[in-house]
Amino acid sequence: MSKRNLALIGATFVSLIYGVTFTIAKDVMPLYIDAYGFILLRAGGSMILFWLVWLFMPKEKIAFNDFPRIIAAAFFGVAFNMLTFFKGLSLTSPISAAVIMVSTPMIVLTLSALIMKERMQKRMVFGIILGLIGTAFLILYGKSIGSATNAGLGNFLVLVNAISYGFYLIIVKKLMDKYNAFTFVKWIYLFGFIMVLPFGWGQFQTVEWALVPMDICWKIGFVVVFSTFLTYLLNLLSMKELKPTTVAVFIYLQPLFATIFAISLGKDELSLVKIGSAVLIFVGVYLVTQKKN
Repeated sequence: MSKRNLALIGATFVSLIYGVTFTIAKDVMPLYIDAYGFILLRAGGSMILFWLVWLFMPKEKIAFNDFPRIIAAAFFGVAFNMLTFFKGLSLTSPISAAVIMVSTPMIVLTLSALIMKERMQKRMVFGIILGLIGTAFLILYGKSIGSATNAGLGNFLVLVNAISYGFYLIIVKKLMDKYNAFTFVKWIYLFGFIMVLPFGWGQFQTVEWALVPMDICWKIGFVVVFSTFLTYLLNLLSMKELKPTTVAVFIYLQPLFATIFAISLGKDELSLVKIGSAVLIFVGVYLVTQKKN
């Protein structure tokens, strides 16, 4: 199997993990731990895992002039990204947030064209539009959970998060071309953890761990190990072979996998709209991920 196909499989697994994470994380927040406290736990736990794994990896020295890029990646990919999304999600509805999040590939495509001078091929643009339509239908015909307390501000924060993630994908691409992923990702999470510490420490301290059931502890572990550590690692490894635009388009698969997971738990039903949406999403991803002849 080629490295590119392995990268595509890795990006698909990232979307699969994120798709089930929404349901799992909702069981944890805010009943047992608030959003910013959970973010601190995610960043801190992943930071420890990356540093531990790095001990068994080949050692590389990072050039001093690359640390500003690493700090920027920590800001856009960990701290600002997580804080704006969780805060925005707490203010708006999940459906609104999900609709805005699927604008990420559009944002990355635009930023890549502006910053990296990446040519926008018609096939890629058409694939992104198809995926956007499919995802929008899938989400808009889903069930709304909870209520929006300040939808305007919440939607704005989720949009800021999508733009932040787009910047991260572009910033980290040059690091991937220069270093092994384990060489710099530990630094990204160290700086990211320091950045979120002032926001999450107060909420983290209020958690009454003695009252947290064991199944909730397992779900917290899943979010830290799989939804954070493994997904960031797989994304970085995928970007060794794929463009930021290609990696970003896999966000379209997340609501699809989330729906499949919900149906398997008996929380949703299959319909023609969902089947049609799935077809559009997969065609869109196929068009974007095909190499130019």
